[in-house]
Formats: sequence, C-alpha cells, structure tokens
Amino acid sequence: MPWIIVWQVLVFSIGALLALSAVLAAIRSFVLPRNESVLLNNAVFKALRFFFDGIARLGSTYARRDRVMALYAPVALVALPIVWLVFIALGYTAMYWALDEGSWSRCYRISNNSLLTIGADEPTRRLFASSLSYSEATLGLLLLTLLISYLPTIYQAFSRRELVVARLELRAGTPATPTSLIQWLNRSGSLSDDGPQWQRWEEWFVEIEESHTSLPVLSFFRSPQAGRSWVSAAGIILESAALISSTVDQPRDQQMELCFKAGCIAINRVARFFQNNAHATPTPLAPDADPATDPTHQEFLNAYANLQEQDLTLLRDPEKAWRHYQELHSRYAEALRYLGVLLMTPENAASEAF
Repeated sequence: MPWIIVWQVLVFSIGALLALSAVLAAIRSFVLPRNESVLLNNAVFKALRFFFDGIARLGSTYARRDRVMALYAPVALVALPIVWLVFIALGYTAMYWALDEGSWSRCYRISNNSLLTIGADEPTRRLFASSLSYSEATLGLLLLTLLISYLPTIYQAFSRRELVVARLELRAGTPATPTSLIQWLNRSGSLSDDGPQWQRWEEWFVEIEESHTSLPVLSFFRSPQAGRSWVSAAGIILESAALISSTVDQPRDQQMELCFKAGCIAINRVARFFQNNAHATPTPLAPDADPATDPTHQEFLNAYANLQEQDLTLLRDPEKAWRHYQELHSRYAEALRYLGVLLMTPENAASEAF
C-alpha cells in the first residue's frame, strides 16, 4: 500500500531528526567554540532548575539553600548525556520500525542494545538496518566520550575562577566590600600605579567571558564556601574601580580602566546569554528626584565618608563624584543584579555592599 510506505518514510524521518537533534546538541554544547543556545539543553536545565528551586525554598537559611543549589549544575551536566541518549534511542527505535524490524517493543530493544553495545538483540532483516545499529553504537560511545573528556576542562576553568575569588576574600575581608578592597590596595601601593593586580583581574574577566559563555553550565557551579560567589567577586572589583575612578583624586590608571572595561563586557555578555535584555542600562535618576531618597546615593555617600577616614585624597565635590560614579555604575549594575538573582549569590552581594 502506498500510504504505508509514506507512513514508514515519515516515521523514519522523525526518528532521524530526533537522533540528529541530540548529536547536534552535544556538538554545540561541548565542541563548538562559541556561545550557542540549544533548545534541548535549555529544556533540561529549566526543568531541573524548577525542581531544585522547589527544594531550596524549604531551606530556612542561605547555607542550606546553597547546599541544595550546589548540586544543581553537576546534576544538570550529568543529565544532559542521559537525555541525549534517550533521544537517540527513541529516534533509532522509530527508524528500525520503519525498516520492518518488528514490533515497537522489539525495535526498542534493538535500539537500546545497539546504543549500549550489549548486542543481545540485533537487526535481522536488512543490511541497512545493521549499519544503523553500528552507527547508533558509535554515537553512544561518542556522547559519553565527549562528556568525560570535557569534565576536566570544566573543572580546570572552575578552579582558575575560584582561585581569584579566594584571593579576593583575603584582600577584601569577609564579608568583602569595595571600601575594604580599596583600603588594601592603598596599603599595598597598588592604588596609584598600574600594578599587576588590576592586570590579573583583567585576565580573570576575559577568561570569565570566554568560559562562561562557551560553557554556560560553568556559571552555575557554586564556590566551595557558601559565602563566596564569582558574581559577588566581580561586583567587588567593578565597584572598587568605579569608586576609585569617581572619587579618588589621582592620575588616571590605565590598567584599572582596562580591567573595568573588561569586567563590564564580561558581566554583560554572560548575563545577555541568559537573558537578552540583561545588559540594558537602568533608567537614570530623574533630574527632579531627590538624591537623598535614593538608597544607592546614600550608600555612595557612606562609602565616600569611609574613604575619607582612610586618609585618601578625594575629589572635593561629592555630588560631582556621585554623578561620575552613577554613570560608571550603570554600565554593569543591571547585569550584575540579574546574575545575582539567577545564580542565587549570597545576601552580602557586592552590588549592594559598600
């Protein structure tokens, strides 16, 4: 019957599409060296995030919620190849059925045996079906190999990221604040010269931009200590650079400006990957608004007074410094705030702590 042939061709095409979508998802996730948004992977992450968010809400403290969310990224990473293998198994099941290899249950057994290279039940009718069986076994091994080979890459990038976060805590204290970091920079002599510290942070931001967009799951790997976060660390560095540039009366520090620019680009591009409008500039304070009622303005004045107590030479006009700071702050504030909510950073987030 012609309609049976048409139906078999349609089922075979659907099966091939399912298998191809899983293979392309793996390639775009681990092999393609650029940031790609994969629908299949996004569905897996969103489903698991909904599950983990529900469990985390049961925690009465941030430490308990952090312990729950610490499992989110590793579980999601392991779940990806499982979902890919399921799609391949279902796709090849449909293709075997379209090639008259028997009932759906037998085709499913053939697919699983081929995928897991058990070989207990093999295609029997045609050479083409046997070739499909070998190709399915190859794809199964390939996907597992991809995950195993990229796990060291992910954890190496994670270790380099967390090394800077831990060092920043040593310099800025616990909880870390921009003013405490500026105080350390002033004592160490790194405040008024193009010191290597800003260069190291610039390199850290460049690596964050590359690694956290090409491997977005890395953004969700949490720091070993509950009170640490790479987003909070990035905010501390950016806030410190913004405060120094707007308030401290000293010659321009080109290395600090490069670090600030690299940080703004990195934070906005990582945020943009997860939400297209995350990098939008926030609405500035209206001309007729009262700065005294703006909490950010009051925090800035508190930071200005704190820096004065550290015997730093500051600009004489705090309001002029505030306007400069506000312009710098607007370059990263929205992206930093969005990432803080998305990644559940500690309550003492750098974007809110002076």
